[in-house]
Amino acid sequence: MFKSNMRRLTTITLGIATASLFFSCSNDSIIERDSNETSMASLRNVNAKASLVPFELNSWMAGLQDNISISKISIPGTHDSGARIDAPVVSGTAKTQNLSIAEQLNAGVRFLDIRCRHIDNSFTIHHGAIYQNLNFDDVLTACYAFLNSHPSETIIMSVKEEHDPSNNTRSFEQTFDSYVQKNSSKWDLGTTIPSLGDVRGKIKLLRRFSTGTAKGINATSWADNTTFEINNPGAALKVQDYYKVTNNDDKWNGISGLLNDAKNDSNNKLFINFTSGYKPGIFGIPSIPTVSNNINPRLKTFFQNNTKGSFGVMPIDFVNAELSELIVKTNF
Repeated sequence: MFKSNMRRLTTITLGIATASLFFSCSNDSIIERDSNETSMASLRNVNAKASLVPFELNSWMAGLQDNISISKISIPGTHDSGARIDAPVVSGTAKTQNLSIAEQLNAGVRFLDIRCRHIDNSFTIHHGAIYQNLNFDDVLTACYAFLNSHPSETIIMSVKEEHDPSNNTRSFEQTFDSYVQKNSSKWDLGTTIPSLGDVRGKIKLLRRFSTGTAKGINATSWADNTTFEINNPGAALKVQDYYKVTNNDDKWNGISGLLNDAKNDSNNKLFINFTSGYKPGIFGIPSIPTVSNNINPRLKTFFQNNTKGSFGVMPIDFVNAELSELIVKTNF
């Protein structure tokens, strides 16, 4: 009885398979097959950017293909990345981050804004006149350790001279070179915007200081307190850096405008969208949290509603893992 039932089940199964094969040759099924092939092609195009999910925040770039340009990745960053110490007496005027450099990197940050004072032929980290109890060696030690542990990642590092130089016998460039020479294999000093595969495990320099020789992406023609473009051979930039914020709505309009530009860009342009700023208060005293406390929740809402796309680099004040993750997820 059991064998008889199995034979009948096999016959029915074969009959269904034969009927399916027959109907697959109909015109409607051919159209459907073409549609499926088109969908698969679209899926392959999506996968040219991202491969595997889920991801870990400390190694999320491992899920991206080597051939994607860094200009086509949504990248959480920090503004004044080393500024964790406020000015004495007047709070809210110098501190921009709660997380250390190492903590930022582990939270998904891949753009660092490093401000160096040139003193005694070395670099200390400053926000304006305020020394941050941090030196450039400390920053690089954290970056090198992170990249050694996570070789799939890259760090875009903006380097800018900050505050007054003191007691030096060489140029800012020469001192910078002396740091790079200690671990040159960890740096990419090319002048063009690279593909991710070319800079994995390395620091990519975005240069905001003058040099005698070409090194890094040249961003020395940085405009003040506005949105602007820099067009170098092989490295076009568009930057929103409206930092003296008299109205948070105006600031948000600048941010959202550049987010939209980045998403719709069809060229290899690198968008850098500073969500940071300060609001002048009484006697012109700046308040950084007055801006970040308003803008960061808007940024969170934006990425809760815009979950796919290439939105460029976003240097943020008081970044946290939750906001960083929302930005990272748009890549997958």
